[in-house]
Amino acid sequence: MRVPFLKGAIAMGWSVFSSHNEPPPIMRGGWLDALRFIVASLIILHHFQASAPIPLAEGVHPVFERGGFLLTNFFLIDSGYVLMRVYGASVAGGRMSKTDFFLKRSLRVFPAHLIMLALLVAMVLLGTAIGLPPTHPEWFAWDQLPAQAALVQSFGVYGGLGWNAPSWSISALLGCYLAFPWVLRGLTRVGPWMALGLVVVGYLAANELCWAILNYPVYQMPLNLGIWRALPLFVLGMGLAWFAQGVWINPRLAGWALLLAAIGLAVVQYFDKNALISLALISIIILAAGAVPVTKPSKLVEQAAVVSFAMFISNEVVRIGWFGLAEATANKLNLGEIWRWGLWVMGVGAAFVFAFLFHYGVDNPIQKRIRAWLKKRGHSRAEIKQPVVSLEG
Repeated sequence: MRVPFLKGAIAMGWSVFSSHNEPPPIMRGGWLDALRFIVASLIILHHFQASAPIPLAEGVHPVFERGGFLLTNFFLIDSGYVLMRVYGASVAGGRMSKTDFFLKRSLRVFPAHLIMLALLVAMVLLGTAIGLPPTHPEWFAWDQLPAQAALVQSFGVYGGLGWNAPSWSISALLGCYLAFPWVLRGLTRVGPWMALGLVVVGYLAANELCWAILNYPVYQMPLNLGIWRALPLFVLGMGLAWFAQGVWINPRLAGWALLLAAIGLAVVQYFDKNALISLALISIIILAAGAVPVTKPSKLVEQAAVVSFAMFISNEVVRIGWFGLAEATANKLNLGEIWRWGLWVMGVGAAFVFAFLFHYGVDNPIQKRIRAWLKKRGHSRAEIKQPVVSLEG
């Protein structure tokens, strides 16, 4: 009786997971892109909720406040997952050097970051000049600006608080980009199942170590040590990607897992933070989204996803500018609560409009020039190396 049962269990497992079937390639316009836009939209709502006439965390549900850690976790895991699947083979195979990888990634974030920071500085100076200084000047201290401009605020360097505060995660990602080739080398030396186990155990160990030394979980790491919060999550995403590249997952099962994990995440967050359970569900969502083949790529979803970075880097600037003016206007005109809610809804909409305008009008043109320069740089380096190769041949 045991042998048929065992054979049936193996056959069932084979129909769900297989190392012989080819996993679907990562493509634009599918669920991974949709998730990027959804998470960026929720980040905007999270940052804007406190500026409502009645903060949503107080008037609706606390999830609007504590959701910040959840969305940041998603953002960091997804970054590791996507970069591993897009660049892993090139970096591991030597077609892209460690220096070129870091240069490419840092140039992706620095221009937009510096433009947003310059806008904030201009807003503070102009507002102060016309008699509308920041209502919370402690968040715009000038001695905090250099660390944030250099994106080193998550490495224990003094400064970086306030201003465009969410940029701490971009700072932490720069450290993750530096670590990427070394983590990649370790993961590619083991099989997909072993890699999955290692990154899961690694995150749990980092969390326990943080509790033992600092008496709080790793996701509560202060912003000036944000690299130590981000790196375990980024590595977890890389491990999920290595698993996804080596193990075929039944698409039907992946679709159901994506749906049920999303529902489960909403349910557990409704009751409490449930950090580790939520982290497991986020991992399932990302893994399942990457396992669902993109048979009909959506151009709309693709375009929405490419704007997600602009949404992330610009929403705090829009929030500060919009509600600074909105509050002054509402107080001057003695507007009632309904009008103030109208201004809040318009502010949320303005964040989306500004992000799309900034992406297509500013960030994308800059990135096109950077990509052209990087391509030219790559060709130049190849031409320099070519005679050496031919001589050795």
